[in-house]
Amino acid sequence: MSRYSLIPLLTAALLLLIAGACGGNDEPTPTQERPAVVAMNGDSVTVHYRGTLDSGEEFDSSRLRGPITFFVGAGEMIAGFDAAVHGLAAGETITVHLEPAQAYGEYLDELILDIPSAQAPEGLVPGDVIQFSGGATAAVLEVTDESVKVDANHPLAGEALTFEIEILSIQ
Repeated sequence: MSRYSLIPLLTAALLLLIAGACGGNDEPTPTQERPAVVAMNGDSVTVHYRGTLDSGEEFDSSRLRGPITFFVGAGEMIAGFDAAVHGLAAGETITVHLEPAQAYGEYLDELILDIPSAQAPEGLVPGDVIQFSGGATAAVLEVTDESVKVDANHPLAGEALTFEIEILSIQ
């Protein structure tokens, strides 16, 4: 057999190798895995979570109430929580530590407000929570005849938070 008679045979073998490498078949072979669907902006994700303070104290958990669902990137969650689920697949769990800027913000002294007593609801006592007309809330700190001192910071403002987040589903 001359070396020129091998060219068609080698060409055919090369074409078969190239076709196999190009994946002429869209179905994965048994050794290939399908790419996982990961959470991206606009996706609806359902998660379970557990939130703790640096002391280890748990401040919230979805385990007792049931999972929550939100749209990734829509601003429905605190920034660090939202960013933590981005790129995760269903079934994955992540633990993320968030500084105050990525959680409920720094504690701001300027959000301690004195409201004239005449403008405040009657019967307030320290520990009560009031709601302003715009929907914001504040904790009552002190009540005098002249004024009501309230704290409009979020109760977790200034706190670093740790969340364990389990992605249940992505749609």
